[in-house]
Amino acid sequence: MLKIAYAPEYCYPLPEGHRFPMEKYELIPQQLLREGTVAEDSFFVPQPIEEQWILTTHTEQYWHDLRTLQLSDKMVRRIGFPLTEQLVQREIIIAQGTIDCCHYARKYGVAMNVAGGTHHAYADKGEGFCLLNDVGIAANYLLKTELSKKILVIDLDVHQGNGTACIFEKEPRVFTFSMHGKDNYPLHKEKSDLDIELATHTQDETYLALLAAHLPALIEEQKPDFLFFISGVDVLGTDKLGKLSLTKEGCKKRDEMVFHYARQYQLPIVVVMGGGYSKRLAAIVEAHCNTFRLAETMYFQ
Repeated sequence: MLKIAYAPEYCYPLPEGHRFPMEKYELIPQQLLREGTVAEDSFFVPQPIEEQWILTTHTEQYWHDLRTLQLSDKMVRRIGFPLTEQLVQREIIIAQGTIDCCHYARKYGVAMNVAGGTHHAYADKGEGFCLLNDVGIAANYLLKTELSKKILVIDLDVHQGNGTACIFEKEPRVFTFSMHGKDNYPLHKEKSDLDIELATHTQDETYLALLAAHLPALIEEQKPDFLFFISGVDVLGTDKLGKLSLTKEGCKKRDEMVFHYARQYQLPIVVVMGGGYSKRLAAIVEAHCNTFRLAETMYFQ
């Protein structure tokens, strides 16, 4: 059974006019249930994460300032969200959801978090709508509990996973692979273990050929025993912030390729949603739902 992390806190309301589409977190589960892709018992509600796991990845000072709402105005501006207790609660539930998904992925092959992919959060600061790095925390959880010896992070959000790259810069047990827009946020890129920079307006054929050339080679070379996949749909040509030109079908083929290699090499995979900022909310939801549909079809039918 496909297991999916989802909690009402994922849908934390933002001030009117804010450009981040929080509505998608509610609409994705609704759509999947309405069309019968999954049933109610596919979903589970994560609890708040224990502090010890946050501190495997984030500094004590940053976590203290975050949970006590004492971040500087400058840092809050970098994050892009008004800082509230409810928002911090949302982040710690998302992070636990990604950890919980690790256990389900080990059991079933795949598990998914409706939210997550907060890859711009560094050890000591947040930015770009990211407060805590959920994949970073979950990867360190796997290493600390000796459930994994080598992890591959496949970051296919349109923006470089700069926070994740920095967090694992000196950790050889985590290989960070980011395929992202060259001319997109963040302006200053960190150094992932492998960065594939894409020209503005890159289309399906070029994108998919690059992914096919690098992903299986990476798996063969690095020999990971666990995968994280940040499946942002901001690669779509309809995205307001993306600058690439993938079609909805091209984005779907991207996800299918990642699942194909995960299955071929018998590697458990946790999928987190990452970004998506198309003008039409329906386009964002549909592209994200394709990822869930593929997982259900390829693993459980």
